[in-house]
Amino acid sequence: MKKKVLFINQEITPYVPESEMSVMGRQLPQKMQDNGFEIRTFMPKWGAINERRGQLHEVIRLSGMNLIIDDTDHPLIIKVASIPVSRLQVYFIDNEDYFLHRPAMTEDENGMEYADNGERAIFFARGVLETVKKLRWAPDLIQCQGWMTAVVPLYIKTAYHDDPSFANTKVVTSLFDNQLKTQLGDNFKRCVEFRDAKADLLKPYAEKFDFMELGKMAIDYSDGVVEAGENVNADLLAYAKGKEMPVLNYPGKDFAPAYKDFYNQILDK
Repeated sequence: MKKKVLFINQEITPYVPESEMSVMGRQLPQKMQDNGFEIRTFMPKWGAINERRGQLHEVIRLSGMNLIIDDTDHPLIIKVASIPVSRLQVYFIDNEDYFLHRPAMTEDENGMEYADNGERAIFFARGVLETVKKLRWAPDLIQCQGWMTAVVPLYIKTAYHDDPSFANTKVVTSLFDNQLKTQLGDNFKRCVEFRDAKADLLKPYAEKFDFMELGKMAIDYSDGVVEAGENVNADLLAYAKGKEMPVLNYPGKDFAPAYKDFYNQILDK
């Protein structure tokens, strides 16, 4: 039976400009599918994505749920598209307030990071996991790529730990270079609280969540870590290696065999 891998990506080309992360978001799921894994792929529906050009359409049967964050209801909208000249389908997490009406990804037109980026990451994480449940598709492994996915490992190991869809799921976090310039605001710890993901679990981390604290949290609740580029945050990489957990060192451009072996190593533990 094929092993199921859920890819949760911050960026995927061609929907956003090419970067180290967006190219990996595009190529890694494709190559793992070619190597015999059954996959699903998610990303945020950033406001800059041209829905007509990308041929996105809403999946009515998956949309319509409300997620409560900071005592406010936020409707979850699910869209889907297929990347041309590939067999890769991408699910998009959308919401009017968090994504649809923002002109860019994580910064406004003046280059200032959105004050609610932390809430957006929480909405994205919960939106993906709730949608996967609706798909009745239980992943054996989740690959998280980008700081927008950093809440996922925490939720899998706490809020969803006894959910049949995720009870046996392993989580792998990819490390990239620094991506956040500022911290996520005063209410991040309060907003992240959900079911068994209690605020007390965040006491080991600094009061202000920045890129480093997000990375540490993701690593602490993951089963493995990948050095996904040539210039990843050295402190986070050292932190992961200090945990004596499986770490895949940067495998270079021909990365598919290394990722396949690493996934199997994690799944066989």
